[in-house]
Amino acid sequence: MCVNRVHFIIVDKCFFIGGIFGAYSWAILKLVLPIIGVLGLLINLVMFIILIVKKKRSLKLFTNVMLNIALIFPILMTMNIIPYAYPNTITRAQPSITVSWPLAEKTVVGWGGDSVKDNLPHATWSSERWAYDLVMEPHNINSDSNEDYGIWDKEIHSPVSGIVIAVSDNEADITPGSENFISMEGNHVYIKIKETGTYLLLNHLKKDSVTVEVGDHVKQGDVIGRVGNSGSTSEPHLHIHHQRQDPTKVIHPVLAEGLPLFFKDINGDLMPKKDTIIEPKNIPLK
Repeated sequence: MCVNRVHFIIVDKCFFIGGIFGAYSWAILKLVLPIIGVLGLLINLVMFIILIVKKKRSLKLFTNVMLNIALIFPILMTMNIIPYAYPNTITRAQPSITVSWPLAEKTVVGWGGDSVKDNLPHATWSSERWAYDLVMEPHNINSDSNEDYGIWDKEIHSPVSGIVIAVSDNEADITPGSENFISMEGNHVYIKIKETGTYLLLNHLKKDSVTVEVGDHVKQGDVIGRVGNSGSTSEPHLHIHHQRQDPTKVIHPVLAEGLPLFFKDINGDLMPKKDTIIEPKNIPLK
């Protein structure tokens, strides 16, 4: 009971702060406090053994142990043993944007939506609160060849008009299911949206496939690259998300405030959920 109470107090505080401070608070909660808790618990266990030898008791020591356990508790969220979405809402996190679908063929939403159920690997982090992973049939086939996956090498069309602020194009595509990646994001294109001053990130692109450069003005529908399997990824897919902070200036990718991302001219919901099959309509191909 004590552990849960402390946990929810911290979570509510992160929610209350919001913005970039909320993102930092969430990272501290999930990554830093558990380490402090483990160290404190080890120290207290040593002190507990000393007290046993001296045949003494200490209520203060017991209180410290319970506090350290409470600090360790969020590691269960970090490991997704207790899945818990970053405490923000679509209406509270603004501005949101509505963009065009980045692919010209029938697509499957691997992960997406507002809930942790439909968007487990993303919704639990502040920066990727409303991110998507997009795949095509066949997918999730456990093949070690990138060419076997339906989305491999498909053209990516810019979902928005804006200025390219970052490009990576030289990371090798890894073998599906391996961990031999260089960076978390892999090859990517980051676009600044003039109207909102926010940023759209497209990750895991194919090596040597990016067709734009930093400073380029892209229009909605322009081809900007091809889907690959670079970065931290289990199989070829396109990762896309929207955030407030300039991704080239954040200390770490998770230390940003993710913002809602909707899609127009598609069948179904504007924020499609996991396993939804998307058929893009009227994508402005060149």
